[in-house]
Amino acid sequence: MLPAILTTLLWSCSAICAARSARLLGGAVANLSRMALAAALLAIWAHGWGGGLHGAALPWFLFSGVIGFGLGDLALFGALPRIGPRLTMVLTHCIAAPLAAVTEWLWLGTHLGWKEVACALVILGGVALALAPDRSAKIPRRAFWIGVLFGIGSACGQGFGSVISTKAGKVAVAAGEHLDGGTAAYQRILAGLALTVLVFVFTRRQRAAAPQPAGDWSRAWGWVTANALVGPVIGVACYQWALITGKTGVVMPIVAMSPIFTQ
Repeated sequence: MLPAILTTLLWSCSAICAARSARLLGGAVANLSRMALAAALLAIWAHGWGGGLHGAALPWFLFSGVIGFGLGDLALFGALPRIGPRLTMVLTHCIAAPLAAVTEWLWLGTHLGWKEVACALVILGGVALALAPDRSAKIPRRAFWIGVLFGIGSACGQGFGSVISTKAGKVAVAAGEHLDGGTAAYQRILAGLALTVLVFVFTRRQRAAAPQPAGDWSRAWGWVTANALVGPVIGVACYQWALITGKTGVVMPIVAMSPIFTQ
């Protein structure tokens, strides 16, 4: 319970930092910058005090990183500048939680009790009610629906990525290995960073003929640094800790409360 609550608080701060940095630098640059910084910081931990790039669960964490950090975060940063952090977080977490619970049940056979299901539904219903879309917000129709699609993609990335991380934790336990959240986060982010770099290079080549606006790094570097720390570094380490020690269907509804703290 404690690591899930810590993740909730940290990710709410991360969403605000991500939205600010995305507006100053553009979603692609902001996402790549915070992931590169986070990977460097997590590498120091994993190779200094953690498990590095070893363990039976490594392939599963890399796969989880491609889905969650890679595809999921690319979609997240596509949604943030278009529909804002509140609606983005609502779509991401309130869809990801039931999606992950059903996937974990069908794939890993993890069953939730009726009390756990009831509490999850109350949390998700409360989040959706508290953060219902602001009808006074002036978002162009096209940008709104593109942002919603990105938000759903972000939810799929987080939901499926979380279940794959849970599978990785089970593989580590079966192999008799101790796995800390920081090492798990490091192994995940490497694969996600590799995919993000490939997509970034590809899109930049596609737009090479068009002038690229210069980002305002003088104002953005602090937001990027803060986003890396509270998101992929400490936040994801706590999230992996929660997934290793608990059920995905229980952890994710708690984490879904993070949009409440974003504004």
